[in-house]
Amino acid sequence: MNFSGASLMAALFAVCTALFWGTYGPLLQKGHHFMESGRLRPFICVGFAYLLVAIIGPIVVMYATGMEKGQGLQSGWTTRGILWSTLAGGVGALGAFTLIMAINYGGPPSTIYVMPIVFGCAPIVSTFTSMYFNKMLGQISPFFAAGLILVAAGAITILVTAPRPRPASHSAKPAAVEPAKS
Repeated sequence: MNFSGASLMAALFAVCTALFWGTYGPLLQKGHHFMESGRLRPFICVGFAYLLVAIIGPIVVMYATGMEKGQGLQSGWTTRGILWSTLAGGVGALGAFTLIMAINYGGPPSTIYVMPIVFGCAPIVSTFTSMYFNKMLGQISPFFAAGLILVAAGAITILVTAPRPRPASHSAKPAAVEPAKS
């Protein structure tokens, strides 16, 4: 593989994505814990963070760096681009919602097994979706199929062998019982 400057930047951003998404679940679990009875309140906070990062951030970068060609924010919008991008945002938000529900139902240690399942299965779904969109489903090699089997086996292994919390200790001494009077 020949690494050019562009592919190195792509790899750098991919590693950053893995770091951000890898810490997402545990941080979300922590926020969920501190909300006490809040089950969906963390999702509202995620939405607020998306507003800041996904709307304000790109506008600042576009104007500060001139990254977008043409007239910046005012040009380049197409109906199909808006529809597909909004669908992607909706799917991403649904993923965040279902992740919050998985963590909610899994309890405090659930990120130990929920996140590996999510990130073990997501590349498979992403790959098949990309192959479908690019009309490449008929090009699956035996090595690719073996990789899918290994990912599935890994997800199952993590689910079955994930660390579990220790059972509550029952070392408390039983209360003294007075003998019955006859």
